[in-house]
Amino acid sequence: MTRTPVYLDCDTGIDDALALAYLVAQPNADLRGVGTVSGNTDAAQAARNTLDLLAVLGRGDVPVAVGEHDFLTRAYAGGAPHVHGGNGIGGVRLEPAHRPVEETTAAELLVSLARESPGELRVIAIGPLTNLARALELEPRLPELVASVTVMGGAALAPGNVSPVAEANIANDPEAAQAVIAAGWPVTLVPLDVTMAHLLEEPHRQQLAGSDQPVARLLAEMLGHYFEFYRDVFGRGCSAMHDPLAVAIALGGAVPDTAPLVPVVVDTGEGPGRGQTICDLRGRYRGLADVPGATCRVVLRVGADFPGHLTQALSAPVTAEPAEAAR
Repeated sequence: MTRTPVYLDCDTGIDDALALAYLVAQPNADLRGVGTVSGNTDAAQAARNTLDLLAVLGRGDVPVAVGEHDFLTRAYAGGAPHVHGGNGIGGVRLEPAHRPVEETTAAELLVSLARESPGELRVIAIGPLTNLARALELEPRLPELVASVTVMGGAALAPGNVSPVAEANIANDPEAAQAVIAAGWPVTLVPLDVTMAHLLEEPHRQQLAGSDQPVARLLAEMLGHYFEFYRDVFGRGCSAMHDPLAVAIALGGAVPDTAPLVPVVVDTGEGPGRGQTICDLRGRYRGLADVPGATCRVVLRVGADFPGHLTQALSAPVTAEPAEAAR
């Protein structure tokens, strides 16, 4: 099997942890590096969480670089402890990994990996897009060097989760999101429209808790905290599948039923629409055909049972091999 080189950019909270474990479990993915950004927690804490999780997953070879603490035009104002706990992973304590963070920044790591595998690297971004925007500043040719970019973020037809129209990852740094979407590389946007439609329920969490895999049991413990936050959203203990679904779509583990290629613009103004992803979906009345010249594919529907697929993948023994670059 041909393994796809992957760079992951994240703000490791609970759903990022699920996404990272899922990514490592995929035999077609070659995780070359991880960059962290402030969002669910600050970039440094996200890197600590990531390194410790990678050690549990048997992937202590993967380099992790700390990215931007603040956003392009605004300071980081704190994470979401009410959602992800004080340490970003539901208060769960992990054994500290021996590997330190890289001396390079996340943006520098991304550019380096793209240059090593021109035209092959797949970028998956599941936090604010500040690091990707900085990488574009460092290497204007980056869109030519990267095969694709998959972003968990935005809301097309669904309401936002931090404002009536804005989703958290995009709203944290709208200027960065606009720069990334406008860069001309192929972007797949995985918005709240689909991530809020796929729920991890208590039976799924119990399946993880009863697994023989240590990481699955740790994730089940984290999900206990996450489920409580979503109790106010859905009226029961469960959680949306934000970041894991984006990773699955990037790697082919989840195939969208509806994902038109359409123009997308991010509102970077100071009004009530700040952070909104304005997706031109006027073609929906004709069947949502791709718009010529558009470079952003917006995922609106994934029909398969993704939560069941996720828990099965996380409960199975991890068979991923070390990244080629680290061998």
